[in-house]
Amino acid sequence: MTKSEQVIDVLKQAVIMEHRGKALYTKVAEQTESADVRKIFSIMADEEQLHIDFLLKQFKNYKKTGSFDVLSFEEDASNEHIAGLILTDSIKKDISGAGFEAAAISAAIDMESKSIEVYASRAREASDPNEKELYEWLANWEKGHHKMLLDLNKQLTEQVWYDNNFWPF
Repeated sequence: MTKSEQVIDVLKQAVIMEHRGKALYTKVAEQTESADVRKIFSIMADEEQLHIDFLLKQFKNYKKTGSFDVLSFEEDASNEHIAGLILTDSIKKDISGAGFEAAAISAAIDMESKSIEVYASRAREASDPNEKELYEWLANWEKGHHKMLLDLNKQLTEQVWYDNNFWPF
């Protein structure tokens, strides 16, 4: 496989991963009864669409020119704007630690982990500075999603432990 074919394959895989994330977040937003939870998962789905659009732009440019566009990243990859919405008492109360939304969070953690792994690996292997920057940026953005989901999952798990007297005291 040539370097160009490898780059194209990674971009295709990245687009598929982002579509899967968007599908999961969209389905949770559609299924939940909580308006606050719906808002969070809708925002996450929108962010996945931003990634899809950006990756498709890069894919098309790479296929046409054999190089990546000079990148400018306007979005904040820290995800603090989402974390501020998610980690509220109201949201935690609306999500049962053992319910549908909690299961979706667990699945999303796994998906974000895989995305981080793919992007970070490709960033390490990339020789094109724009490609390297693209994958580092995406890995960092996904790390923000991952951390936020892990924090929420931890808090939900602790609530289940508390509600079921699993604590040793």
